[in-house]
Amino acid sequence: MSVIPVGLETFTQFEYTEKKGSSQEVMGMPHVKWEPFRDLMAMQDRMSRVIDQTLSRIWKEEVMQGTWSPPVDIVEREDEVVIKIDLPDVNQNEIDIRVEESTLIIQGERKFIKESEGEKYIQIERPYGTFRRTFTVPRRIDQEGIKASYKDGVLRVVLPKRQEMAPKQVVVEPR
Repeated sequence: MSVIPVGLETFTQFEYTEKKGSSQEVMGMPHVKWEPFRDLMAMQDRMSRVIDQTLSRIWKEEVMQGTWSPPVDIVEREDEVVIKIDLPDVNQNEIDIRVEESTLIIQGERKFIKESEGEKYIQIERPYGTFRRTFTVPRRIDQEGIKASYKDGVLRVVLPKRQEMAPKQVVVEPR
């Protein structure tokens, strides 16, 4: 064991390691590989929840327990904009899509199915509960032509662009 002084604190560093079976142990404890991206994703999720809850309190909206935010991809093509949202295990009947003024609202719920006889959850990482995503719809989108489909846990919302009218030339006539 060695002691490393750092400022006013000291940290103890253990150098004793031994091999047991196929896993390495440090002072009798299993060595666990650190996965920084998993930790960053968990921290991002927690920060998103804190920000959402804070903003909703500011705007006097009711904070719903169990809210989560599904990941979204948005692709712009020549004649349309496509929004793809990952919603695995969400019943199609639990998805509500609407346009209010210039806002596209997609909301719904992924229900938690309780364990069956003989099953006991060891770990639950997927979020459950209600979700809500909102998007500003640009003026160039034809709101009447918006269509949605749901297949293999992916919601696909197609927002067609309006046909742009060519500028009209106005001729000035003499009086």
